[in-house]
Amino acid sequence: MRNNAIGDKEVSWKVHDILVLGTITTPTDNEVHPAVVFVAGSGPTDRNWCSPFLPGTNGSGKLLAKVLASHGFVTLRYDKVASGPHVRENIPKLIGKISMQSHLEELKGAVDTVLAEKNVDTDNLFVLTNSEGAIHAVNYQLQTKSNRFKGLLLTGAPGRAIGDVSRTQIFNQVKQLPNAEKIMETYDDAIAAFLANKPPSKDTVLPEGNIKLVLQSLWNPANLPFSRELWCYNLPEYIVKIDEPMLIVIGKKDIQVDWKIDGCELEKATAKKTEVSFVYPENANHVLKHEVKPLEEITAQYAALSYNAPTAELDREATEAIFNWLNKQSQN
Repeated sequence: MRNNAIGDKEVSWKVHDILVLGTITTPTDNEVHPAVVFVAGSGPTDRNWCSPFLPGTNGSGKLLAKVLASHGFVTLRYDKVASGPHVRENIPKLIGKISMQSHLEELKGAVDTVLAEKNVDTDNLFVLTNSEGAIHAVNYQLQTKSNRFKGLLLTGAPGRAIGDVSRTQIFNQVKQLPNAEKIMETYDDAIAAFLANKPPSKDTVLPEGNIKLVLQSLWNPANLPFSRELWCYNLPEYIVKIDEPMLIVIGKKDIQVDWKIDGCELEKATAKKTEVSFVYPENANHVLKHEVKPLEEITAQYAALSYNAPTAELDREATEAIFNWLNKQSQN
């Protein structure tokens, strides 16, 4: 593998008259290279795959971009309009505007921006996503008529409706509590009200912490109508329509999606697709960091503290699978 000198370049484009900020990390030679656009996961996750809800700045997006750039790929990663350093000033401008379509426009801007670089091979454009990012990449691929991705690399991708994945996450957090059944009943009632466009319940049975944060974020005016669109989105229904090569990577230490359950659903949806492959790295977590702790000992609190910890490193098996697939596809 090559080991190119690399450099960063700050770029921007507009969505809803709001600047989307990004970073191109690229080899500094004068050669033409394949390009990879990164699409981050859910919530206010920024270009580096960091979030204000998670401690640490050692984001996997930045680490992966540097690895790929050092081995001959131009990479572009960006802050969604509801993330990054200007999110506070952007939020009032976003009320009622964040939607599946606005996410598609962000990604379209990213594609246009990276293809404008002189050292990009425009016939070798790929996308690398994490978690929810898979949804936006698939939507882009199904709707765009030009500048299509030659291949899609989806990591931590959900194989069930987002609402079902979220409910499993919530249940796993509370199942040991003595009032777990009551909590889940209250949670289900709150979700039913949310989907029916009713105001949130004032019920106080839900424990403080992640569950209340999830529900509050769903009703946040800045997240609507997107959160209702997202909740019922079932990736397998759409991914089956993609004809381009795909690699789906779900770590066996991922507690946000389940490599057996979600992986199985995605495998069933793409069973007739000869150019879709799956990798389940033994020790990769949701953000592709190497995790030595046994799966049954990984709690949501532990995961949140470890994702971007200063000592956290990319999982080698996952990273090599990503590079090898991109290298193969870019040479076809």
